[in-house]
Amino acid sequence: MKVNVFKIELLIIDFDECGEEETRYMIENARYPNHCITPEVKKFECREIEWIDEHPLNLTEKCDEEYNKLFKEKK
Repeated sequence: MKVNVFKIELLIIDFDECGEEETRYMIENARYPNHCITPEVKKFECREIEWIDEHPLNLTEKCDEEYNKLFKEKK
């Protein structure tokens, strides 16, 4: 049997201060019909920012650029 395996990169803004462990738990233990997918968090990175409604992550036209600044690959 062949199945697809996906790598998905998400940006999660933690307004409720759930933290890494709780966020990981919520993603991995969400109920999906018929267990059709089984997500497993493989990597977790966090950056602390000062949030305002005008923050670039909250603006469609600036979100990708800000995301790249915050999480650029370390060389």
